[in-house]
Amino acid sequence: MRPVLTGNPAPAPLSARRPPHFKRARHPSLRLLPVAAALAVWGADDAAAQAASAPSTGLLLQASPALQPPPRGDAAKQLPVILTARELRGRPDLETVAEGDAELRHGGMVIRADRLSFDTADDLAQARGNVRITRDGNVFSGPELQLKVQRFEGFFVNPTYYFAQVGAGGVADRLDFLGEQRAVATRATYSSCRPDDIDGSGGPAWLLTTDRVKLDFDANEGVAEGAVLRFLGVPILAAPVLSFPLTDARKSGWLPPSVNIDSKSGLQISVPYYWNIAPNRDATLTPTFSSRRSLGLDSEFRYLEPRYNGRASADVLPNDTTTGRARYALNWVHEADLVSDTRLQLNALRVSDDAYWKDFARSVPSITPRLLLSDLQISRPLGAWTTYARVQKWQLLQSLDAPLAAPYERVPQVGARTTFRIGSGFEASFEGEFNRFANPDNLAAVDRQRASGLRAHALGSLALPFVTPGWSVTPRLSFNAASYTLDSALNSGPFAGRRSVSRVIPSFSLDSAWVFERDSRWFGQAMRQTLEPRVLYVNTPFREQTGLPNFDAAAKDFNFDSIYTDNAFSGVDRVSDAHQLTAGLTTRVLDPLTGAEALRLGVVQRVLFRDQRITPDGPPLTQRFSDVLLLASTSLVKDWTLDASVQYSPDVGRTARSIVGARYSPGPFRTVNATYRLARGTGEQVELGWQWPVYGPAAGSAPPLLSTSNPSCRGTWYSVGRINYSTTDSRVTDSVLGLEYDAGCWIGRVVAERLSTGRSEATTRLLLQLELVGLSRLGSNPLQVLKDNIPGYRLLRDGSFPSAPNTTYD
Repeated sequence: MRPVLTGNPAPAPLSARRPPHFKRARHPSLRLLPVAAALAVWGADDAAAQAASAPSTGLLLQASPALQPPPRGDAAKQLPVILTARELRGRPDLETVAEGDAELRHGGMVIRADRLSFDTADDLAQARGNVRITRDGNVFSGPELQLKVQRFEGFFVNPTYYFAQVGAGGVADRLDFLGEQRAVATRATYSSCRPDDIDGSGGPAWLLTTDRVKLDFDANEGVAEGAVLRFLGVPILAAPVLSFPLTDARKSGWLPPSVNIDSKSGLQISVPYYWNIAPNRDATLTPTFSSRRSLGLDSEFRYLEPRYNGRASADVLPNDTTTGRARYALNWVHEADLVSDTRLQLNALRVSDDAYWKDFARSVPSITPRLLLSDLQISRPLGAWTTYARVQKWQLLQSLDAPLAAPYERVPQVGARTTFRIGSGFEASFEGEFNRFANPDNLAAVDRQRASGLRAHALGSLALPFVTPGWSVTPRLSFNAASYTLDSALNSGPFAGRRSVSRVIPSFSLDSAWVFERDSRWFGQAMRQTLEPRVLYVNTPFREQTGLPNFDAAAKDFNFDSIYTDNAFSGVDRVSDAHQLTAGLTTRVLDPLTGAEALRLGVVQRVLFRDQRITPDGPPLTQRFSDVLLLASTSLVKDWTLDASVQYSPDVGRTARSIVGARYSPGPFRTVNATYRLARGTGEQVELGWQWPVYGPAAGSAPPLLSTSNPSCRGTWYSVGRINYSTTDSRVTDSVLGLEYDAGCWIGRVVAERLSTGRSEATTRLLLQLELVGLSRLGSNPLQVLKDNIPGYRLLRDGSFPSAPNTTYD
């Protein structure tokens, strides 16, 4: 039996608790020196736990799948010091000497050494020979340690350290503990590379060295002197003095530069400066240099207040040497909670000129880069009603080669809507709205004679749903009423010469759906199959609408969702007449335990009982049976996901539209997907995307563990990409091609992106990135491009390490 000695230290006074931090907005995820947590992890853990150790007024018991962390701060000081060894000797309450597998435990800290002594009077622990400290998975080892346990003051000679949270560590000449919140490391190094991840000179593939590091957790500040970052033995980043935060809190200063190569702007170098104005406000100022466009400044200001928040950005190029004029993009997003539950939302977006979207394709935060929206909305609930007001304006970026059709502006839009129950079964809804429709500036020539004016409309419905677990029937009466007052008289149709006109269109529908289930077996597995028929009958009388203005109506896409609606148009200005029945059938195969869908098949068709005179195409629709819609998707085949939707025209005996896709994903970082799209008479496209290992240990087997290196071939190469090819135009429209190299402790990425901006125009850029695992990512950032373009793409280090503080230069 090994002898054990325990003792209770004298109680220490409670530390004052810090006030809670204000809720913060999103912040840059840049990290350069997590050696903060590395060299003084003690202080961070103790400070974070002081509030947790405060007394509680209640008792809450609950199960936990993980062990609770040991006490910190003042609560830890009340715990006993435990000494064990093969041999113990000493004087009671004075000094104890432990030799032979000596071990000292205090809270969550364990010190092991060949020889260990503890002076109770001075609270001093001295360890020599194979000293090893373990705390929260972090390990320090070295030849000699001297530490005052309660005050946490002392030094460690020639320590080697490893930190489990970031999978990295290093060595230092000396580590001085100046209390729970302060520490100083002399000649410290930091790297996540293992001994076999070496460069040509025999050292780590990447290594961060410092002459001196001072850490102050009370001030949340670390200062590194003489910091140099080397990659493959070559210095790539250096700073005489490097200041950084010790937690996720922000700190003002310069961030690492970014480099892009763009076919429109040439070589671009950006050096962002981060300004931590307040806990709830910050700004980023990014001076940029473009070899083709000269100097510019990108700026972003963010704010988060109890009742409002937002972001404002301005990208300014005072003198674009390519065009000889100033260029800019302005964007402001703002949300606010006003008095009496009133909600305000603002989104303003403007650029300097029509060609901006081509020259700076990725700088316009809009899914329609040639159609930029500025929108102000205010809404407020009034009992069961929701009231709202809106002003909506557009900026059109026109092109002579491809003029853009513009939507109307609403200046203003004011309305109210509600849904309520009547009695025990009826459900009613109503919407009333007033709009002033105006034409935006920069209209295409074909649209310059468009009507403008006022419209007041009302939409209402009354339904009596009958719902059971297996079936439902819902009869519904509805109406669409609109009144127009136009700026100029109508010039065509039965209402020609009139400036004011009104119409009311009623409609009746009957919607019924059923769900039948049965247990079955598919491929030897217990499954549950459903059979789900649905029928929708619609009767809407014809009302003349020829010549009326069309401010917001558009044809709905013909698909599985829109076919079960009573109107072929979205918006208000057009209502299709209908006497029709839509019937469809869907069957699904489900996992009875999880509900996961393994197979879905569907078919639906519409039958007309009379000609439809109001159609999106113009001429009346006389075809009694509509095109058939077919749907199929499955994941029954291991590692495969297949889906297809087809619009088949029985009159011509061929497919009108189809989308067929397949994805093969046999494991992490292995995915190949292909999609074929056909719209007969419009276009035909083939798309291929992938992420796949092509050379290295992971190329022919399962991917390696994220924390391991690959010494046999120095890493694994991955190919990534997406190609969108138009068979109609016989050209590649958009593409992303790249390579990723995973060397264990670092990852290199090279990605080329080509974005089409016209039939014969495209923008190409080259993105280069070096990711030092456990430290930072340097260079341009291709990750968002890969995630947006490659379905199933996964980061090679996704979730392997937590975020570390961002780093700044002083």
